[in-house]
Amino acid sequence: MRIADQTAVPAGHALAVDRVEFSRRIAEAIKGQPLIRVFREEVTSLSTPLLQDENGTKCTILATGPLTSDALSAEIERITGAGHLAFYDSISPIVDAESINMERVYMAARWDKGTADYINCPMNREEFDRFLDALLDAEPAEAREWEKLDYFEGCLPIEVLARRGRDTLRFGPMKPVGLRDPRTGRTPWAVVQLRKENLRADSYNLVGFQNHLKFAEQARVLRLIPGLENARFLRYGQIHRNTYIQAPLLLDETLRLKKAPWLMFAGQLSGVEGYTESIATGLLAGIYAAALVRGEQPAPAPRACALGSLVHYITHADPKDFQPTNITFDLLEPLEEELRKKVRDKKERHRIVCARALEAFDAWWATAGSAAPLE
Repeated sequence: MRIADQTAVPAGHALAVDRVEFSRRIAEAIKGQPLIRVFREEVTSLSTPLLQDENGTKCTILATGPLTSDALSAEIERITGAGHLAFYDSISPIVDAESINMERVYMAARWDKGTADYINCPMNREEFDRFLDALLDAEPAEAREWEKLDYFEGCLPIEVLARRGRDTLRFGPMKPVGLRDPRTGRTPWAVVQLRKENLRADSYNLVGFQNHLKFAEQARVLRLIPGLENARFLRYGQIHRNTYIQAPLLLDETLRLKKAPWLMFAGQLSGVEGYTESIATGLLAGIYAAALVRGEQPAPAPRACALGSLVHYITHADPKDFQPTNITFDLLEPLEEELRKKVRDKKERHRIVCARALEAFDAWWATAGSAAPLE
């Protein structure tokens, strides 16, 4: 989180990072940690643990991410005895900042929360209908025969959302609520938001506009958005394959493989989604590995806190419908019914849940065997 703050790009009330710089600094932090040795080699076999100390403690943490190599994927499949799942995640287009027609857009943050860091492209009803019709008629990118396009529900392509109804996008990534146009004093029919992609502010990401259309079709359709008539695309929207294991069947609550407890899984490979969540499960795996090396049984993070709730989800979800997830309040333990009836305000409920989560985490951390406090 410290590195995320250091590499943050303006995004109003949200935390967004310069992804290249964020990744570089994370790699630097790992390399600079005196207790970590970095070997830049490909691992293709899990027949023996990568760590085995003088006391016979065995441990390997596998955190190879969504693009695990074919060789290692085959090895994971062999050792788990179960096939991988795969979902197709989407990335949004990026436009050159200089190609945006600033006379047709305005700067604002939703509900005026935070600084006005988003470029907002407003549409009236006629403009929206024209854009939607073009989107629905656009030619999709060709899928390979072996691809099963099982999209992550939390990151659906805009053309998939559009086919669910003409107002679906207006209640999703093009939601205009809280984005009053200061030039007219009115809320547009629909809005496309652009967010800075990097610290130089020379490129902008179309928020929520991931898609699986041919590049030429993307250019044609997206240039119907007010302000993007002459947009230069630095990157088009694309679909990429994410790989993850069937965590509910395979892992226990300390991220260990049930049939081979010396092997742990962390990051997106374990079935979580997002930078913070992926790094957080790596933190947990490190804590659990340290306990094993000390000859202790690792104690899982408590269900009441965010870390515990996230791992509880990936290890207890219905395997038939299992998909990776970000952390949300829905995953945390709900308030008792009596307290829910008493506290009607949603923000106050969330505050109570957070206070309870922090208390549970602190109590767990005090007995988790850490030699030093978390920074």
